[in-house]
Amino acid sequence: MKSRNRENENETPMMVLKKEHSNPRQKGEDWMKQTTGSYTITTALIIIMVFSTIITVPWGNNGETEMAIYKDKLSYMIYCYSVWISFFTSASLQLFLSILIEHYAEGDFLKRLPKRLIFGLVTQLMSVTTMVIAYSAAFCIMSVSEHEKSRHLVPICLMTSLPIASFVTLQLPLLVDLMSSTYGRGIFGNQRELTKKT
Repeated sequence: MKSRNRENENETPMMVLKKEHSNPRQKGEDWMKQTTGSYTITTALIIIMVFSTIITVPWGNNGETEMAIYKDKLSYMIYCYSVWISFFTSASLQLFLSILIEHYAEGDFLKRLPKRLIFGLVTQLMSVTTMVIAYSAAFCIMSVSEHEKSRHLVPICLMTSLPIASFVTLQLPLLVDLMSSTYGRGIFGNQRELTKKT
């Protein structure tokens, strides 16, 4: 035990941590890359779908005015705003790519990488939600007439909420864990409280 202490006399605690706990750091890096890689593929698919939706006007334009035929309908405005919000929030792809190319230093796992992953997950959730709303609004524009709208509104809202609810249910545990470990008190906060009390 004394010889080990003599060996570690010239080493800082961070140097000892790096030497004795390199395997958990590697596991954390592998997990972060695998998780971010799957989200990158999902976000790229969202961008492709939303971009094709942006350049497509439901039911086309008026031949005389070149304006959208249904531009005065509320569902058309919901469609437009949802598509643009979905497109801009799909910029989470850049966050996921920045995580993939990170150099993964020990200090990055404490705040930097979890913050990027949290922000990427939140923006991806917003992108998926607004994309589903946009497709539902497009369905209302093209398939539901004005006098049938009230009858079809409830089933459309229910069907819209299903994929959003499933996405939230699947991603929420990871998001809560990341937020509690990044922004929560954690073991160091509790330790500080204990030292203050004693």
